[in-house]
Amino acid sequence: MSDLPRKAVTRTAKLAALPLGFAGRATWGLGKRIVGESAELVGRELQQRTAEQLFKVLGELKGGAMKFGQALSVFESALPEEVAGPYRAALTKLQEAAPPMPTRTVHAVLEERLGEDWPALFQEFEDKPAAAASIGQVHRAVWHDGREVAVKVQYPGAGEALLSDLNQLSRFARLLGPLVPGMDVKPLITELKDRVSEELDYGLEAQAQRAHAEEFAGDPDVVVPDVVHQCEQVLITEWMDGTPLSEIIADGTEEQRDRAGQLLARFLFSGPARTGLLHADPHPGNFRLLPGGPGEDDWRLGVLDFGTVDRLPDGLPAPIGEALRMTLDGEAEAVYEMLCEEGFVKESVELDPDAVLDYLSPIIEPARADEFTFTRGWMRGQAARIADPRSPAYQLAKQLNLPPAYLLIHRVTLSTIGVLCQLGATVRLREELEDWLPSFLPEEPGEEDEAAQA
Repeated sequence: MSDLPRKAVTRTAKLAALPLGFAGRATWGLGKRIVGESAELVGRELQQRTAEQLFKVLGELKGGAMKFGQALSVFESALPEEVAGPYRAALTKLQEAAPPMPTRTVHAVLEERLGEDWPALFQEFEDKPAAAASIGQVHRAVWHDGREVAVKVQYPGAGEALLSDLNQLSRFARLLGPLVPGMDVKPLITELKDRVSEELDYGLEAQAQRAHAEEFAGDPDVVVPDVVHQCEQVLITEWMDGTPLSEIIADGTEEQRDRAGQLLARFLFSGPARTGLLHADPHPGNFRLLPGGPGEDDWRLGVLDFGTVDRLPDGLPAPIGEALRMTLDGEAEAVYEMLCEEGFVKESVELDPDAVLDYLSPIIEPARADEFTFTRGWMRGQAARIADPRSPAYQLAKQLNLPPAYLLIHRVTLSTIGVLCQLGATVRLREELEDWLPSFLPEEPGEEDEAAQA
């Protein structure tokens, strides 16, 4: 039995203490305001203390707590710099590491799943984990045929821990809201819960990774390690070196940042078009920058962890590209009509098309220019605009709806933009949209007839 279920009471107690701490700090903040301190100053100090406690607790736990922390961490660029700064290092740690599973537990899982003679399958096997994730950890090894491999071993009881943590977190989701302005945390937790069974299924993950590895084999820009062996609770893939994206965010050169950002955008939009799958966990721990791109001093993007994907057999939905193009062209009525058709505006709600266009235009600014520099400042500006109850954007956002079919796409897009802002990358986003997003470019005359005949 793993340490996860055995320590369930401790885990629950740690998570349950979070809202109590939040409430205590809220009382402290009220007291500070009563004695005359600026509400804005107190609010930021409160936010900083809350964030520090939240990520401290999440960093100590595996399971759903860590999964939630990773999902939340990509939005840190939306926070004021004085709040984001102190715990940026803690977020990076959360993305790259967690307390390891005991060696005896790892060996027990391998024996149960690969057989008693499992050591014979490897020329070498490192007991010390090379990396950890929310539901498992990775060991570096050499397969019996001489290939360097990554052996991902799932924590026994990970499913129960994942669901328990997410259920606990959802009970006080409202209290977590102020951490990321303009973001409703509850749907994020609900969506993570919906994906639990998929993420625990290494068979589905192996299928998704094989599909990507096959499609991107020999690609000059993107590298996906192939699957070597898979069984329940164990997934063995080719080993991939490279510089973790978190290190590029912390210390990378401008050239590395821009190249990583461009390739991240390219992978986000080209993946569904090429494989029918959307990699749905774009936090920096899942990406590497590798030497050996198309130019002499160029780089490629290494992609890991296909445990969460959105299945899009026809690529990204065409209405996204069409609505984006019409918004850029200022076609308020047409955009509003499409949003109504797709369920973004409920039948019981009536909105002003021009107000909707005003709301969307700043968000899609990166798609307007040939090049756009993603910055934390820009992200903070967008978050503040949507989070301020006095702003028209806040009032309008509350009336919009996110249809289930678009939920994961929306989160992945937002998360990717969050990582691009962490990188501070200058990206030719419009170029990627033109190449890969269905219906972003208007159809040439005659194309519709050809499509109908086909």
